[in-house]
Amino acid sequence: MADEKKEPWLNYLALTTIIFAVAATLSTFKGGGYSTKSMLSQEQASDKWSYFQSKGMKMYIYETQKEALALNILRIPDSEKSVKEAYQKKINDFGMSIKKFEKEKAEIKKEAEQLESLRDEAQIHSKAFGMAVIFLQISILLSSIGALIKRKYLWYGAIGVGAVGIFYFLNGFLLFL
Repeated sequence: MADEKKEPWLNYLALTTIIFAVAATLSTFKGGGYSTKSMLSQEQASDKWSYFQSKGMKMYIYETQKEALALNILRIPDSEKSVKEAYQKKINDFGMSIKKFEKEKAEIKKEAEQLESLRDEAQIHSKAFGMAVIFLQISILLSSIGALIKRKYLWYGAIGVGAVGIFYFLNGFLLFL
């Protein structure tokens, strides 16, 4: 049997297929990394919001105690000045604690919102890499079919679809879209 002569464009087809496969592999890797980062940031943000709520509940308890003492102090006769002073000191202590909780809640809220921002950004990167994988896999499929049946038009289609995949691949890093 005579060996079939290899058409030169098949070498280029093989090269573009390799480029698309490498980009698809990297997209899968980077997309998975960003997906993990997104999940971890969400978990950390949820933890912060839980902590925020617990601070709010503690603050509410202190506010309730402060109000109860403020009402009770009105029942104490003026003759028991030392008792009134003790009540007033405790009311002031509760007030200081409430201010401390408010400050802590503001800091916790800021941290939780930063984590949510990280989560959102990671999701955008992950989606771009996911789109890249889809288009790159389709281009690899078209290249493979084109090579098997030796149809150049399928390879040209693969290049077009692969270009879209490369676009999304680059967008996964740079977020220009």
